[in-house]
Amino acid sequence: MNIYVGNLSWNLKDQDLQNLFSSHGEVTSAKIVLDKFTNRSKGFGFVEMANDDEAQAAITALNGRS
Repeated sequence: MNIYVGNLSWNLKDQDLQNLFSSHGEVTSAKIVLDKFTNRSKGFGFVEMANDDEAQAAITALNGRS
């Protein structure tokens, strides 16, 4: 399952996002979208998880969290 993750801190890195979601299951990939001109975070990203049930658990646990 590919999960859109929004309202991210500008300082967050791909590895931080992966670590956050990996406590809920196997993360296949975690990528924060960067501005192509400034190379800074756009404040959102995508996390891909192998198992849909684990992905749903992560969404439920992390929705609305800072």
